[in-house]
Amino acid sequence: MSPRPDAGRRRSLTLGAAWMLAAALPARALERPRGPVVLTLTGRLRMPNEGDRAHFDMDMLAALPQHSFSTRTPWYAQARRFTGPLLRDVLAAAGAQGTTLRLVALNDYRVDMPVDDVQRHDVVLARLLDDRPMSVRDKGPLFVIYPFDADPALRSAVYYARSAWQLRTIDVL
Repeated sequence: MSPRPDAGRRRSLTLGAAWMLAAALPARALERPRGPVVLTLTGRLRMPNEGDRAHFDMDMLAALPQHSFSTRTPWYAQARRFTGPLLRDVLAAAGAQGTTLRLVALNDYRVDMPVDDVQRHDVVLARLLDDRPMSVRDKGPLFVIYPFDADPALRSAVYYARSAWQLRTIDVL
């Protein structure tokens, strides 16, 4: 059975769209890490930077467009300010293509997040808490955080469970 005549064209349009999106991000995001790796993406990636994985150091994450918001969470007594790239920008930098993200923390906590969450909400991969880097003791160095105060529907156990702190790996499924 031969492939459909437009199959190659469709594939190149998809890859072309991914490259255009990646080109809009800082070039540093596609390089290999120069410092210690703080985040690894695995799974369905079109643009890994080392073998079949995408590794990020803190400088690479800082080079992506940064977003900040203050929000109340169950883990802190008062609203805190979280800063970092949008999770969708991190995924775009690696050409992630999947429907589910399996977030894995340093302590091996695992939770699945629908990719749709990062499209519908400005989910931040926080690297700063109140404008300071987060230590492992303070839920760092990376914390997936939803803008809980922006949408009352986000203030639920479902979204709190998806807010993985001490994030180390994202498996794109």
